[in-house]
Amino acid sequence: MEIDVQQMIFEFIGGLGIFLFGLKYLGDGLQRTAGERLREILDKFTSNPFMGVLAGLFVTVLVQSSTTTTVLTVGLVNAGFMTFRQAIGVIMGANIGTTVTAFIIGIDVGAYGLPIIAVGSFLLFFFKSKKVANWGQTVFGLGALFFGLDVMSEGMKPLRSLEAFQELTLSMSDNPILGVVIGTLFTVIVQSSSATIGILQQLFGEGLMDLQAALPVLFGDNVGTTITAVLAAIGASVGAKRAAAAHVIFNVLGAAVFLILLVPFYAFVDWLRVTLDLNPEMTIAFAHGSFNIANTIVQFPFIALLAWIVMRIVPGEDSLIEYKPQHLDPIFIEQSPSLALDQAKEEVIRMGEYAYKGLEETSLYLNNKQQKHSELAMQIEEALNNLDRKITDYLVDLSQAQLSDEDSHKHTALMDSVRDIERIGDHFENIIELIDYKNSNKVILTEQAIDDLNEMFDLTLMTVKQATKSLEGMDREEALSVVQKENELDRMERTFRKKHIIRMNEGVCTGQAGIVFVDMLSNLERIGDHAVNIAEEVLGEKESL
Repeated sequence: MEIDVQQMIFEFIGGLGIFLFGLKYLGDGLQRTAGERLREILDKFTSNPFMGVLAGLFVTVLVQSSTTTTVLTVGLVNAGFMTFRQAIGVIMGANIGTTVTAFIIGIDVGAYGLPIIAVGSFLLFFFKSKKVANWGQTVFGLGALFFGLDVMSEGMKPLRSLEAFQELTLSMSDNPILGVVIGTLFTVIVQSSSATIGILQQLFGEGLMDLQAALPVLFGDNVGTTITAVLAAIGASVGAKRAAAAHVIFNVLGAAVFLILLVPFYAFVDWLRVTLDLNPEMTIAFAHGSFNIANTIVQFPFIALLAWIVMRIVPGEDSLIEYKPQHLDPIFIEQSPSLALDQAKEEVIRMGEYAYKGLEETSLYLNNKQQKHSELAMQIEEALNNLDRKITDYLVDLSQAQLSDEDSHKHTALMDSVRDIERIGDHFENIIELIDYKNSNKVILTEQAIDDLNEMFDLTLMTVKQATKSLEGMDREEALSVVQKENELDRMERTFRKKHIIRMNEGVCTGQAGIVFVDMLSNLERIGDHAVNIAEEVLGEKESL
């Protein structure tokens, strides 16, 4: 008996491991196959809560994980891409989308897990094309998912002879709350509601649990899956915390309502099973799908109320970073190109202010190593990339319009400045990566090196601020001051490099620390170059008028 128990545990945890790996691999493959457009889908199609539900559903089907969709949504809210109310719709849709995995499991192809893995491996290893490899990964993940379930199912078969397990399932039939608690705890541990639903399908399929005991566990799985969004929101913005809180409230309320309606819901699922002649696994899949769809339909009209409640629970201001342009109205391109140019300039100035803020956060990260500074700087970098694309597209459209000579020069200056500001973002991202490298590899910079870096950071920050200011007012004096500061930055970089070589020769500084230090200096110097490019646009424009 001892060996059987060991084998049972090994088959169960091994099967669960293969299942979770398959699920992740399947999701990653689908994500790659679908292209990196998931954020765009969520961003574009969440204009109202109903569209949010559809977008959440679609993305979750693609990545095979409501958790991934929710974490993506938390990130988008965090970054100001999406309002909190839009996020509630997406989270509701994600809950429906996650039921697709249960339907895939319900299709009785467990025996074909190994051949599906073989097909996936063949596509992965014998084709050079990235597209085919992505499909191979998807197929392999699907096969591993089935194979893992099969192994797990074998491991669970001996449970029927265990008296303790029989007593537990009987208690769950009599006490639905116990089922909810078990479902919640197991999903929190495994971090995947798809896995716990898969296990439930196997238990029900093996006749180890009746439907009355299985349904509350299913409700608990939905509550447990919210833990990942909660973890993702720790330390994130107010908006992200709200999205996570909405996810928890939505799922807990759903479980509570359906516990009260357990008897009619049980009758409905049993009717579905008989009418559609469903196998046990598909019965659970339909129960899961019905529960999530009904939960969304019931709570959808109360999105505004849910948002109001969450805003009371999690008070505070929303994200400070707006990814989206605020001034670029296409109507001005037709009506008044000159006004459109002013709109574009407003956005470029905003971009310049973000670049300054990102650089400031990078400087703080160097000195106090707090992750929040690095995260904010990286968000700003993403915002800069997004604004760069949007402003450039707007200016390209604007170039088709009839522009006066003065406006034409201004147009060129803005086009070039956008690119320079975006490059500033790339350079402070490089510095963050160097700081990460320094921290994770325990590279020690000398006190003198840190002082030198801070001195150069301060001057670079002043240069970026002044460059933006010179562009805003087309101010020649400010622009000349930027050129002067950049010359000073060049001198500073040369001096600090020399001091660093002296420290190296004296053995005060390691080679590794030296590389990090010199790379940071050169990134700061390059930021100065881009600030001067902006100033020269201002000087050039003034000269050409």
